Amino acid sequence: MIDFRYHLVSLIAVFLAIALGIVIGTTALNQPLLADIKGQVSTLEQDKRTLEDQTRTLQAQVDADSSFADAVAPALVSGSLTGRRVVLVATDSSVSGDTVDQVSTMVNQAGGTISGTLHLKSQFTDPSKASAIQSYVTGSGLPSGVSLPRTDDSKQLVATLLADVLMVAPGQTVTPGDTAAISSVLAGLSALGVLVQDSSSVTPADYAVVLTTGTQTGNDAETRNAALVDLAAALDAAGSGAVVAGDSTATQANGLIAVVRDNPTVSAAVSTVDNVNSPVGQISTVLALGRERSGTSGKYGTGADTQPVPPVPGASQ
Repeated sequence: MIDFRYHLVSLIAVFLAIALGIVIGTTALNQPLLADIKGQVSTLEQDKRTLEDQTRTLQAQVDADSSFADAVAPALVSGSLTGRRVVLVATDSSVSGDTVDQVSTMVNQAGGTISGTLHLKSQFTDPSKASAIQSYVTGSGLPSGVSLPRTDDSKQLVATLLADVLMVAPGQTVTPGDTAAISSVLAGLSALGVLVQDSSSVTPADYAVVLTTGTQTGNDAETRNAALVDLAAALDAAGSGAVVAGDSTATQANGLIAVVRDNPTVSAAVSTVDNVNSPVGQISTVLALGRERSGTSGKYGTGADTQPVPPVPGASQ
């Protein structure tokens, strides 16, 4: 008879055999596995060092390009905006103050002047503020002589109003009443909480630069972008030209530059620059304004289907 002890011994023998097999198998496999892992780690370390070297080299090239652009910028843009006035409009608080200052400096180097700087707040494009904006724009407190389109679209109404008071049409003479109209409208829109006047004063301008960054998010992204596109188009139509300038993030889906470039009608009238955070992009922004005066719009920067920079005045084309 086979008793319980026999079964117990058999089971122990089976488990011992399994354990022994695992130990022997692991020992046999460990060496090649460890050697393979060490080889992979060594390769990754080498790849990391190679990428670090490449990054340092590329950064040095970028720094050299920026230094070169800074050095030649005054000569490239000199005289392209002589006697011209430019208003800067930042689409939201994410636009860097450094970018605003750098574009202002480039305009000055081109012989132009900054007539004022405005920062739009998120409420400017917020659909929930549409009725309040429309009530103000169509109210009785507007300056005399302002001509608005017959529409219930608050985006078009406020865009037309701002363009009407901020911009000077080619050949038009600026009067003291024009500056008073700007102050009145900006005070009204500031009270609504839709924009902030950054400069101490704002006077009529020949050109507008709309500075932007990032993308719109949420279900109302399309509506918000539409308000900014309407503004850029209105500023362009009311003056000598407008440029929408931003960084590469604004070329992504729901970025203002992407939306403008995807609109054939607007992109035919308004120039875009997608690297304004670099000296080359700031040069392009100023040169693009000069091209706008002659009725030529373009797409400049590093994105797809763009020119690196606009033609330099006086250069062969």
